[in-house]
Amino acid sequence: MTVSKTAVADRDKTRKETDEQAGEGAALQLGELSELLGYSLKRAQLKIFEDFLRCVAPLQLTPAQFSVLLLLEKNPGRNQTEIANTLGILRPNFVAMLDTLETRDLCSRMRSANDRRSHVLMLTDKGRAVLARAKKLVATKHEARLNALLGPANRAALLAMLTRIAAEF
Repeated sequence: MTVSKTAVADRDKTRKETDEQAGEGAALQLGELSELLGYSLKRAQLKIFEDFLRCVAPLQLTPAQFSVLLLLEKNPGRNQTEIANTLGILRPNFVAMLDTLETRDLCSRMRSANDRRSHVLMLTDKGRAVLARAKKLVATKHEARLNALLGPANRAALLAMLTRIAAEF
């Protein structure tokens, strides 16, 4: 069966009109979704994580790994359960992350002298060096961009609101 050139042209014209009516290529209408705080927080988190990963790309650190290293710097010798709970990381995920950090020689696990069933965590010399570089990159690039976008007052207000949600919700 052959299709005439006219039929093909008509079909293509109909598809084009249908696509235009559907708004193909145009942004989707979010409707009520754009008013939901959870949706907006998640979208902002994704953008922030993308930027963080770009900033620390040479160090190959995730936001969670960076957080662990920061906590270990301020809390040497604390057990892995305390660190995981503070960051809200599930135990199996945390153990896998520690395996990665330990393989990279950024931290070490040692049996606790007080409780042989638990491990205490320490930054290694390499971990301290990588963390120092990461902190500099985060401060001068990532946080600097956020500060420029929000301004000091809005940054402080947003931080206070997010802290309140995390503590009270």
